[in-house]
Amino acid sequence: MAGSDRAMNGSMKGRIALITGASSGFGAHFARLLVGEGARVVIGARRVERLAALAAELGDAALAVAMDVTDEASIIAAYDAAEARWGTVDTVIANAGIAKAGRSTDLPLSDIAAVVDTNFTGLYLTAREGAKRMIAAGFRESERGRIVLIGSITAEMTGNGETAYAAIKAGVAHLGRQFAREWVRQGINVNTIQPGYVDTEIQGDWFETAAGQAHLNSFHRRRLTPIGALDAPLLLLCSDASRHITGATLTVDDGQVL
Repeated sequence: MAGSDRAMNGSMKGRIALITGASSGFGAHFARLLVGEGARVVIGARRVERLAALAAELGDAALAVAMDVTDEASIIAAYDAAEARWGTVDTVIANAGIAKAGRSTDLPLSDIAAVVDTNFTGLYLTAREGAKRMIAAGFRESERGRIVLIGSITAEMTGNGETAYAAIKAGVAHLGRQFAREWVRQGINVNTIQPGYVDTEIQGDWFETAAGQAHLNSFHRRRLTPIGALDAPLLLLCSDASRHITGATLTVDDGQVL
């Protein structure tokens, strides 16, 4: 894959992965990456027309499912569809997220609730449903379960305009450790990746503005993190190679938080 920093080959062969927020950005990128490494992927999101296009691109290795992570019934239905097609999901990438920018004194309650519901509760329910099924399927013996939570570099920063988002992402990192501790004897490894600022749809046109350019120039290397920088860490944490890695939080940000 052009621009990728990964060095693995076929590391996901035989795995069944469920990816939330797969209609664009990280989720769509991860789906392409995992299929390229031999996995079958269940791609879930609310924007079903985008999912259909991605599934057509990926072919028989992809199953598109309408999925709203704020609705537990929708999450359960997605896992049911995965099991009906291929069997128990052994790899979960809880990636769905939204951003609502604004100072804490200005952000409306509806925006705060939306960020909590999607970025924390939705991630919680997605990981929990996956773990329930892995436990029921006997992953304690195979130690095959992998759950990766997608956090954010903002969990390690303070600033104006991302207070709710950043605080929730900090909660995601601790949630990953809590899940890892709870399921450590159930054959399920849970880890969190905290990406830096990457040019994806969630950023909108921020980095094209004068203020966004000033923000970018505040980074030590004065550049955004390429999305391919996430490839090798993600593949490691999703593959058999991470058998002894659980409860970890990995920041991939090109030094932006330093």
